[in-house]
Amino acid sequence: MPGWDHVCLYTISVSSEMTLRPCLGFNIVGGVDQQYIMNDSGIYVAKIKENGAAALDGRLQEGDKVIAINGQKLDNLSHGAAVELFRSAGEDVHLRIQQRPILQNGPTSSRADGESSSAFGTWTLYTVVALAVVTAGFIAYKRFQLNHRGPRGPF
Repeated sequence: MPGWDHVCLYTISVSSEMTLRPCLGFNIVGGVDQQYIMNDSGIYVAKIKENGAAALDGRLQEGDKVIAINGQKLDNLSHGAAVELFRSAGEDVHLRIQQRPILQNGPTSSRADGESSSAFGTWTLYTVVALAVVTAGFIAYKRFQLNHRGPRGPF
């Protein structure tokens, strides 16, 4: 996938001392039988449970793609088979994660003065000017019609 080029290796320790119930603390989606993203049968982190091992660790994020667990690649697995791998992973779980791309909100600028060179702003300005010209032309046309109507009736 474009923009998905950062792969990390995490070790998340799961123990009963960390949480009330020893588990990884996140839900997954995906698999060959339940594709989360069209034409991608990968396994993705759907939700990180509050106070779970993954949340306490802090590195795993919702939307990250799980490439492997304890060295076992998750390619071409059904959702159920992937869930079973996670359930039987043990206490020290090694995850190979492809981090989701970080999307930035708002305009970005490479100009030193900090001003944005937004194409959206330029097109908005052109649209406003064009509407003003059309409106002025319409008003002038209507005035011309009224002044050159001649001696007819009220219609």
